[in-house]
Amino acid sequence: MSKKLLLKDAHVEGIRYFETYRKQGGYGAAEKALKMTPEEILEEVKTSGLRGRGGAGFPTGMKWSFLAKPEGVPRHLVVNADESEPGTFKDRYLMEFLPHLLIEGMLISSYCLGSNVSYIYIRGEYSWIPDILEEAIEEAKAAGFLGKNILGTGFDCEIYVQRGGGAYICGEETALLESLEGKRGNPRLKPPFPAVKGLWERPTVVNNVESIAAIVPIIDITGAEYAKIGVGRSTGTKLISACGNINKPGVYEIDMTITVEEFIYSDEYCGGIPNGKKLKACIPGGSSVPIVPANLLLKTVNGEPRYMNYESLADGGFATGTMMGSGGFIVLDEDQCVVEHTMTLARFYNHESCGQCTPCREGTGWMYKILKKIEKGEGRMEDIDLLWDIQRKIEGNTICPLGDAAAWPVAAAIRHFRDEFEWHIKNPELSQTQNYGLANYADPIPAAASN
Repeated sequence: MSKKLLLKDAHVEGIRYFETYRKQGGYGAAEKALKMTPEEILEEVKTSGLRGRGGAGFPTGMKWSFLAKPEGVPRHLVVNADESEPGTFKDRYLMEFLPHLLIEGMLISSYCLGSNVSYIYIRGEYSWIPDILEEAIEEAKAAGFLGKNILGTGFDCEIYVQRGGGAYICGEETALLESLEGKRGNPRLKPPFPAVKGLWERPTVVNNVESIAAIVPIIDITGAEYAKIGVGRSTGTKLISACGNINKPGVYEIDMTITVEEFIYSDEYCGGIPNGKKLKACIPGGSSVPIVPANLLLKTVNGEPRYMNYESLADGGFATGTMMGSGGFIVLDEDQCVVEHTMTLARFYNHESCGQCTPCREGTGWMYKILKKIEKGEGRMEDIDLLWDIQRKIEGNTICPLGDAAAWPVAAAIRHFRDEFEWHIKNPELSQTQNYGLANYADPIPAAASN
């Protein structure tokens, strides 16, 4: 049974309300933190080894230490709740059922960073959750944990909720800041980085919901104890949003020492694949990370078990591995069509491109059109190499990572499932009535063959 830190009280009736949360020990970590110095809190976060849970996996303590502190200039904490990555819904779960965990994490983090005014920027489609958060903020303020002179410490902190307009691009931190300032959500050129010039050109830290919520158990049990959970640089627990062809979709908290096979097939987690179907492939970290076939998902290329952590999932690089990403774990069984899924993702990234960079603006649309042709049975063999060429010209050539996010799924699909693309092209009529199935999935074409 995995250790629970974030979801340990998720089953408690009424836990979203202050009174119940407080009875379960809520705001105890905040009381402890407010008796520490900001430097001591930062050291605990560094010691914990916490890595950003939004997708990049950058060490949180290191990110905080970059925050500029010019004299007389306000600083801000902004929580990125613009959870728009297809397959990812863990932050929604935290905000909906454990809002005070986020508020307490924000209070501790704001105190550490010297932010007197902090923000939650929430995805526009989460239309019902801002009301839950604002109610929690008012409850915390009424109890003296927000507002002026919190617990007599002299520290002031206000938290505001800002609803986004429903743009995926605003999950990118600089586009989020632009939107928060009331502008069109286009990513900014970096440098300067938000830690130096962020919201209204003030030093700003942007972290996602799970990252900030994790600050509470870190202060509660200490960074050293938190670092003992997990393995290597994958410390602490991680929330996984599991969906697709599994018996038990939902949000799971894991300690990153379990294997991928255990996560998919054990009753404690996903409960296996319905109707006795076989595993074909998986997108383990949200739609932007490389899809991998079953054999490379369950074992590394060296034949070792693949584990649910940052290092193990990335073992082999993009040639034979993938990424932990945002933890959006999408399972595909033998009946799923990789070409169709890749087309669907290409359509999404084309729609969500802000249009600022030519490679992304033009390339995402081009990839979608070609994939649509192949899926409809109108593709040509040279289209596969054309797709490969287009994604290569997008990756690394845009201001923000959306271009990479659009390119990686296409590259991985061709790398591992080229035979399925070829089958669609060779059998245009048959491909409209049946799927390719497993076929050669267990013996994927080496990356070199796709170059």
